[in-house]
Amino acid sequence: MSPPLRLLSCVAAFLVTGPAFGQATTRPCGLDEAPGPACLLARKDLPSVDRKSVYWHLDSFPSKAAAQDSLTANGTIVEAFDKIWLFTIAPRAWRAKHGRHVARLGPLPLDPAPRYTAEYLRSVFTPGMTAPLHVHSGPEAFYAVSGDTCLETPEGVQMGRGPGNSLMIRAGPPMLLMAIGQQPRRGFALILHDGARQPTTLTHDWHPTGLCERQLTQGRAR
Repeated sequence: MSPPLRLLSCVAAFLVTGPAFGQATTRPCGLDEAPGPACLLARKDLPSVDRKSVYWHLDSFPSKAAAQDSLTANGTIVEAFDKIWLFTIAPRAWRAKHGRHVARLGPLPLDPAPRYTAEYLRSVFTPGMTAPLHVHSGPEAFYAVSGDTCLETPEGVQMGRGPGNSLMIRAGPPMLLMAIGQQPRRGFALILHDGARQPTTLTHDWHPTGLCERQLTQGRAR
């Protein structure tokens, strides 16, 4: 085998058999909110985070101008699912000046780091759709505007049902996220990670045992 072909063979073998590969969810969100892979709504480098009390606050506003009045250094304004949202990383007791406080998720377990970055994702999954198997370098929190959620890890399964359901997972374990139930799941995710590390890595080192698939099947049988 010639040296160039040998090199290509080695690269291909690494991509297939390597323990982890690729950076996931770098595709920016567009205006289309049709079912499909998760997309990146926004990325925010946070100037300061109090690790003793870390929560994800979700507030909705009638306009971007209204949200701007409540924006802090750790806040991010996005538009999705026919609403203007303000996402803020702040202590438990924090409240926006205006708007409607939709949810507070946490506390988020953070490892020490010189700086942190928040990545906000948007996804629309029809029942049975999944995210690729992956791991995160920081905790991830999920909020569903509609639909039902199932999250399987080596530690077991978590489920959330109905509008406003939320789940959370610490950094490290591989995971499978699946939409279950009877209607599309529309939701957000936050990955809060060490700003010097890659937030999301695809992996083939773990295989789900089918816990979420069972929930999906049971839901379809009702």
